[in-house]
Order: sequence, then structure tokens, then C-alpha cells
Amino acid sequence: MTALAAALGAGVPAPARAAEEQAGMSVSVVKAKRACFSDTVRVAGTVVAREESQVRPDIEGVRVSQILVENGDQVNSGQVLARLARIEGMNAPASSFAVQAPVAGVVGRTMTQVGAMVSMQGPPMFLIIAGGEVELQADIPSTRMGKIAVGQPARIDVTGLGAVMGRVRTVSPEINPQTQAGQARITLGDDRRIKIGTFARATVEVGTSCGMSVPLSAILFGPLGPVVQVVRDNRVETRPVPIGLLSGGNVEIRQGLAEGDLVVRRAGTFLREGDRVRAVLEETTAKN
Repeated sequence: MTALAAALGAGVPAPARAAEEQAGMSVSVVKAKRACFSDTVRVAGTVVAREESQVRPDIEGVRVSQILVENGDQVNSGQVLARLARIEGMNAPASSFAVQAPVAGVVGRTMTQVGAMVSMQGPPMFLIIAGGEVELQADIPSTRMGKIAVGQPARIDVTGLGAVMGRVRTVSPEINPQTQAGQARITLGDDRRIKIGTFARATVEVGTSCGMSVPLSAILFGPLGPVVQVVRDNRVETRPVPIGLLSGGNVEIRQGLAEGDLVVRRAGTFLREGDRVRAVLEETTAKN
């Protein structure tokens, strides 16, 4: 034994050194755990009225004399929105007429002004959001349209407001040939804070898959696909594993692992098949 080797080995009994060498290097492992992962589709679009009612006068030859509501006002069915007067010079006696809301809801837009001429065939005077209900009209890539279905829950991030929960109400049966995107409508309810025309993003939950869960750092990607390194009887085993969904830094393992298997926490090329190691369990790193 050289002087350097003797110095390094000083104070460590020979049997202890031999046992340490036989036990192998220490590696951090986690237990494979069963967990459920949510499959999601991210979409974006603008807020629109779920149902919009256009308000026009039911008489010709009149001018707006008074407007009684403003944009954003809550109105009842039959409530007077504006008053009209016959245009001077028309061969008819002077009289006043009322324009009423055809449905209960919210005044989305006023499209006239005092003094303006209005008619049954002209542009609408008001647009009423029926029931005040709005929804997100979202564009969806054609490759993801097959996953979207009526009734799926969605989390909508509205600019300036944060997250609002909704649900898919309709899915278009068509794909735009120019944009290669389809459309879906996601209900937002009657939240008065959400304005028509607002841009928003949504995450739609399209399904759930349950399987084994390990940290993404435990996956090695090679020519034959993803693999994990499992410690069994203090030996390293390399197992090919088909992977699924990702969530919170963990990955779904669809085959190849059983609950409780000890998986190397940070797999790497420094470990090879059959290497003797000493597993050090990390209890909290594989949680979803």
C-alpha cells in the first residue's frame, strides 16, 4: 500500500471499507405512486354574448327624442329604452312612441343618438345581451378538435380579472379551411365584470388518465424511447416505459412499473444495468 492510500484509509477499519465497496454507491430513489393526470387543451378567443337581441322601432318616419338607458344597464322585458317622435313635415299628427326591450338582459351597445332618424329596416338602435350571459368564442386547432366535447369543464383566464370557471356549451362541426381551426363556445355566466370583446384564454379539461407517477427527472430518453432505472435487490434494472401526461413536474407511466417500485430520482448515464447501489429513499419528491 502506498503512503497516499494508507493516509486515505487511516481511521476506517478494513471490514467497513469492504462492506461499503460491496454495497455500492448511494443513489436517491423515489417510490412509484399511483396518480391521476388531467389531459387539457389550451384555447384562446374573445368574449361574445351568448344570445343577442337587436332592437328596432316598429314604425317608420320617426326620430329619436330621448334615450333612457346606457351601455351596461340591466333592463327588464318591456322596459322603455327610448322615446321616438314623428319627423316634422310628415303627413301625420304629432305623437310619441316608445321603444321597449324585447327580452330581459343587459344593454350591450347603444347604436343611435338623440335626433337620429330610425326605421324598421335600418340598423338596430340597441343590442341587448339576453339574460346578461356571455361566453368565450374560442378557436381550436384542427388537431385538437376531436378532444373537445360539450359539457367539459374549463378554466378561463380573462384579461384583467383572473380565472373564471366555465363549461363547453357548443362545438362547431366545421373546420375553417384557411385557418385550419374550429370553434367552440364556453359559457361564462352573467358575470357583469366580463365585457364583450375581451380577449381570454381557456384551459379545457378533456379527460383524466390514471397510472404510475414518477418525477420527470427519472426518465431517460434514448434511441429506443424513454426508460427508467429501478433499484431491485440493490441492483440497477433499466426498464422501457411508455409515458403519458405531465403534471407538476411528474410524468405518467402507463406500463412497466408497479406501485412501490424504487426508481432512481435523477437517472443518468453514470449508472448501468446490473450496477450494485445503495438506495436512499426520498419520500416526498414524487407527489402530484
